Amino acid sequence: MEIEMDTSSRTTEVLDTDSDQSLPLPGTEAYESLPQYPKGSPLPFRRTIRKHELRQIVPLAESTIYEMERRGEFPRRFNLTPRCVVWDLAEVEAWIEERKQAPRVNISKPDVYLRKTRPVRAGSSQA
Repeated sequence: MEIEMDTSSRTTEVLDTDSDQSLPLPGTEAYESLPQYPKGSPLPFRRTIRKHELRQIVPLAESTIYEMERRGEFPRRFNLTPRCVVWDLAEVEAWIEERKQAPRVNISKPDVYLRKTRPVRAGSSQA
């Protein structure tokens, strides 16, 4: 029993010394000098998002996103595995910022008074 108590007290001492040495904050010079990651590497801060997260960030329909990707107007997705498709979060955020900075030029809406027929939903009956 005495041996167990000694090891637990040593463990507490080790934890106390570790808490005294806190890691530097990201973005500081001390943080950049840490040896864990090579300089200029995009890891570990490069984040990818899946479709459900993208839909929370960009409130567009899936078909609109796909069409914009095809035309080169939206960041392209890529496969992590054959069944897992992701977008680079930094590219999506940059796209959003670009859209925010774009000037709003004369956005023309269709003139509804010039249409010949009124659109009707499929399956609705008009009696």
